[in-house]
Amino acid sequence: MFESLFEFLFKYRPLVFEEGDLTFRPTAVTYLAALAVVAAGVVTLRTYQRVRANSRPLDRAVLTGIRFTILALLLLCLFRPVLVLSRIVPQQNFLAVLVDDSRSMQIADREGQTRADFVTQQFGSAESSVLAALADRFALRLFSFSSSTDRIEAVGDLAYDGTQTHLGQALTRAHEELAGVPLSGLVVVSDGADNADDPLGDALLPLQAAGVPVFTVGLGREEYARDIQLSRVETPRSVLKGAALVVDVVVAQTGYRGQTVSLQVEDEGRIVADQEVTLPDDGEPTTVRVRFTAADAGPRLFSFRIAPEPDEMVTQNNVRHALIVVEDTREKILYFEGEPRWEVKFLRRAVEDDENLQLKVLQRTAEGKVMRLNVDDADDLLEFPRTREELFGYRALILGSIEASYFTPDQLRMIADFVSERGGGLLMLGGQRSYAEGGYAGTPVADVLPVVLDERDADGEGGFFRETDVRPTRAGETHPSTQIADTEEASAARWLELPPITLVNAISDVKPGATTLLTSGDESLVVLAFQRYGAGKSLAFPVQDSWMWQMHADIPVDDQTHEILWRRLLRWLVDGVPDQVVADMPKDRVELDETVRLNAEVDDASYEEINTSQVSAWITDPDDELIEVPLDWTADQDGEYAASFTPSKEGLYEVRIEATTDGELLGSDTAYFRVAPSDSEYYDSTMRAPLLERVAEETGGRFYTADTIGSLVDDIQTVGGGVTVIEERDLWDMPALLFLLFILVLGEWGYRRARGLA
Repeated sequence: MFESLFEFLFKYRPLVFEEGDLTFRPTAVTYLAALAVVAAGVVTLRTYQRVRANSRPLDRAVLTGIRFTILALLLLCLFRPVLVLSRIVPQQNFLAVLVDDSRSMQIADREGQTRADFVTQQFGSAESSVLAALADRFALRLFSFSSSTDRIEAVGDLAYDGTQTHLGQALTRAHEELAGVPLSGLVVVSDGADNADDPLGDALLPLQAAGVPVFTVGLGREEYARDIQLSRVETPRSVLKGAALVVDVVVAQTGYRGQTVSLQVEDEGRIVADQEVTLPDDGEPTTVRVRFTAADAGPRLFSFRIAPEPDEMVTQNNVRHALIVVEDTREKILYFEGEPRWEVKFLRRAVEDDENLQLKVLQRTAEGKVMRLNVDDADDLLEFPRTREELFGYRALILGSIEASYFTPDQLRMIADFVSERGGGLLMLGGQRSYAEGGYAGTPVADVLPVVLDERDADGEGGFFRETDVRPTRAGETHPSTQIADTEEASAARWLELPPITLVNAISDVKPGATTLLTSGDESLVVLAFQRYGAGKSLAFPVQDSWMWQMHADIPVDDQTHEILWRRLLRWLVDGVPDQVVADMPKDRVELDETVRLNAEVDDASYEEINTSQVSAWITDPDDELIEVPLDWTADQDGEYAASFTPSKEGLYEVRIEATTDGELLGSDTAYFRVAPSDSEYYDSTMRAPLLERVAEETGGRFYTADTIGSLVDDIQTVGGGVTVIEERDLWDMPALLFLLFILVLGEWGYRRARGLA
């Protein structure tokens, strides 16, 4: 509307004024006429100065100003103002037209028509309006692009089945192919969905340097009227078999505010969770926590799904898939207790039925004597480990009521390194010989713990004793390790129902970066806190009798609260603890023929990085064919090895990475990825106008929509590069000047009538 009005008043569109240079083309006659106009101005001025009659000085000033403005307009027209433009020479320049060939172009969000329908209408054949106009002026080269970019003969042959959009790659390919010819610019017809990993700015720099403008045509709506989308699903890469998962699902919607829908989780077709979700306000995402159990071992493809609602514009974004490796392994945990107490018995009982946890217990029964429980053989765990290799063989370490002086300085440092370097989990229980009461303040172990220890004597004679109820913090209400019921609400309520326990360690402060999960009833003391430390994590649980949650008179015999707490706490303690060899896959889903990067981190038994290992990846493809791919040290980081692999079949791939040194196997790890068409085109699939505007602005082009594409052809002729000619366009006959002249003359006459001077 604005451009049409502007063009009516000033003859040309705003772009012409932006690109053109204003100058004048006077002739000899112009100067004679100008002298006549100046003379008329002088006569006018002297006339108004002499005439008095009924006029006031203000009247004479106004009339003089109007008359001089009229004369100035006439003088301007006499000097013949023109715009000097550089215009494309027809059929002397090339123009690349890049058409988005991805799946999102099949979305019908324009009055029942798909984005591809619009492309077909405007570019689909030689008779199409826009394509025909471009072909009259340029030598056209057509490209299609999605995950790859290809030359095409006709836009009408596109299938719009690309699973990704790599806009930067398309711009680079078209520019390179036409680098040796006079190029007026690139036309990109797309919805702006760019889901490539490479930054787009890298592709724009060569275009800026070469002065090649990009004209972007954005298709689709910038906002859907009715749509539900699962924007993000956050799942772990691997879990232990039987793990109770708490997964955050981000849901967004427009057009269904306040409606209740069902979010289902499927484990390869079997529904394992079904939760009702009340949809938030339009455009405002909400996070939904879903709970389910990973019951079956192996690589499992979990689907998170909301059934399509009536009139949804895009239904493919109602589902997300997540590949989770459910490991059926037995994780070793060392529990070192410094005195006989009930906590050992009930902690062992809580996890004895968990086939994925092996709790080895070393309990001091008297000075110089220890009792071993659940060990592998007669020579296993005769004393607390004295070497890194022996201690680092465990996934987690629990320290009970054992004083710091029991350990040598090397052992205390080794415990700290177990967390920071090995990546293990450390849990310290409460007791008369724990924390500050056990003399840990100022030791390397104190650095690892998430709580602040007060300086005090390490004689174990602290006088603190406190019986307290336990309540979860806001973080504890949602954390997976402190979920002791089926829902967050039920878990929070259950904590308040549990009988009190006793604390003998006065811990009230946590370190910066640590998180408190459980507190005392008055919230003055820490009951459970954790922090990430180096490669691992540490927990502080200064409770000496958690077994009361099993044996208190108020607890029913069949109540499983104590068992659930300790199983989930210990499973979380060992979660994510690495092996000597760690297989790392940047992606768990790739396209067919897309290069996959295989990464591995290799350590020795002391978890020191090794750069001289022989590392190989044994890849099992969907047809059970075995492929060996050697990995080389990257030289960028110690202990890091990498290789590339290109899958040729769709389906699930198993990658087993093995590392050997001097013929001895250091360790192995297994990862999985699947090859399947990407569905990323359907997420956030509205037209991304800001991205398309940025591409056009940074390269000197222009951005258009389906409603403004009519000016594309003329704009390219004005803005584009290549072979050009200089063109001049007259401005003296602009309707705006005529209207202004008419208004001034009419204004003078009106002013005279109003003042009685006519």
